Amino acid sequence: MYENMVTARHYEERLQEEYLEGKQPAFDISAGPIPGELHLAAGQEAAAAGVCQHLRDDDAVTAPHRPHHVAIAKGVDLQRMTAEIFGRQTGLGKGKGGHMHLFDPEVHFACSGIIAEGCPPAAGAGLAAKKRNEDSVAVAYLGEGAIDQGAFLESLNFAAVFDLPVVFVIEDNDWAISMPKERVTDVENGANRADGFEMPGVRVDADDAVEIYEVAGEAIGRARDRNGPTVLEVQVHRRMGHFMGDPQTYRPEADQDAALARDSIERLEADLRDYGVDDETMESIREESHERVEAAIAWAKEQPKPDPADAYEDMFVNPPSGVTDSEPDFDVAGGDD
Repeated sequence: MYENMVTARHYEERLQEEYLEGKQPAFDISAGPIPGELHLAAGQEAAAAGVCQHLRDDDAVTAPHRPHHVAIAKGVDLQRMTAEIFGRQTGLGKGKGGHMHLFDPEVHFACSGIIAEGCPPAAGAGLAAKKRNEDSVAVAYLGEGAIDQGAFLESLNFAAVFDLPVVFVIEDNDWAISMPKERVTDVENGANRADGFEMPGVRVDADDAVEIYEVAGEAIGRARDRNGPTVLEVQVHRRMGHFMGDPQTYRPEADQDAALARDSIERLEADLRDYGVDDETMESIREESHERVEAAIAWAKEQPKPDPADAYEDMFVNPPSGVTDSEPDFDVAGGDD
């Protein structure tokens, strides 16, 4: 868990540096080596590491628009993920999806920029596992600002009705984009959403990787044993803006300072020392993780950009191979009119 967390933290900090290159002093979202938006999850690493430590490659995970820490903990190919973020041809989606639309079928991971969009596919993955009589599970990550979305609530109902092996993980970072949590929902504890669907709901009040690991182990074990779904909410802290370039003028400085002071990595380091792990061992893990991140970024920046003509490939409207080899025997325009 520590390796995944320090890898994710350094990855986000380095992406922040790469992203801001060429975009200042007047912020230009289209400039620099990483065009478009970028949502980073520094401060939320424990929610990913503590849960995904229990998962196998055949377990499905869906993540929201802030996905990198979850992808790293799930074992997504770091080089190809980085290439995708930089818009390169060798990326997970051939450079077309960007950082909010990562997809790695090797480890059953996907994410989306649409709020709560990952919940229905996770429920579908759970249904597939049940029909195949397999013991794989599905995990759907979402933010606390998504707990009122229909896709989330409908997925809870679907998972409850069919008793599916799904765990819904709510990352509560207190901010629904620029709105404090209490201004967008009247539910203080998002895990209470489970009550309406007669499934277990548990909240971890601190971004403590060890406690998250223990609670998640129970939920995932319950799902794997075919004892139904669970809602798990974890308190995390957003150390950066909603997106890179976000001035956070809506956020009190005291709240930003508090988020920086609550560091889940430092908390886990203290736990590791209590377990007898020395500082040299942790430093070695940090160095190896940093080297891995630097290597992935260097590799990604050397990769070719997609050919503009490739924009017309891999689209749903593409006909299957061989279909265009012969003329159709019908008028696709709808008749002689």
